[in-house]
Amino acid sequence: MLSDIRAVLFDLDGTLIDSAPDLGDAADKMRTDRGLPSLPEALYRPMAGAGARGMLKVAFDITPEHPSYEAFREEFFVNYERAMTVRTYIFDGVIDVIDALRQRDMPWGVVTNKMARFTDPLTQAMPLFSSASAIVSGDTTAHAKPHPAPMFEAARRLGLSPEVCLYVGDDERDIVAGRAAGMRTMAASYGYLGEKTNIASWGADLHIDSPLNLLQWLTKA
Repeated sequence: MLSDIRAVLFDLDGTLIDSAPDLGDAADKMRTDRGLPSLPEALYRPMAGAGARGMLKVAFDITPEHPSYEAFREEFFVNYERAMTVRTYIFDGVIDVIDALRQRDMPWGVVTNKMARFTDPLTQAMPLFSSASAIVSGDTTAHAKPHPAPMFEAARRLGLSPEVCLYVGDDERDIVAGRAAGMRTMAASYGYLGEKTNIASWGADLHIDSPLNLLQWLTKA
């Protein structure tokens, strides 16, 4: 099924790296700065894929419609910007997958909804990303996922047709964006999925429950 794939693109948070600890800490610092009790990381983790919106919902139960949301979001951004790689780590098996892609001379890249304000310093600080052929952030194009525009941009940077690219992500919008761009899609169930998430309903071509599963699929290709 993957025999015609010539490149692999990945979502970032929840797919390649586990940034939930640092995202949660950025929001939790806002609570403790206000004299509120700290919340356990387990509460933040399922919402890590939603970024500031998810973290602020957990920490303060506010949504983008709240009059203070913009100020809270910027405070969260500043906190996160100052400590993006303190407890963030690469998921087990990811390095092996990237090494396998490189051995096959298969280019790889990242398409994330994280703003370049955070994507650029984060990926520059982690050696893993030095071999990425494309890194597309949430504000690189006029639209973020689930719109296909970032996917098309990544394929353009790779110099390949979207149809020969595989996109791997841990959120439904990843699969929606990949499919809309004509890419093959793979849903990663090890990311920030809530207990009620029905990953089978996303319509992905393939499903994996660890990065090493991707390695197995590539071996079959």
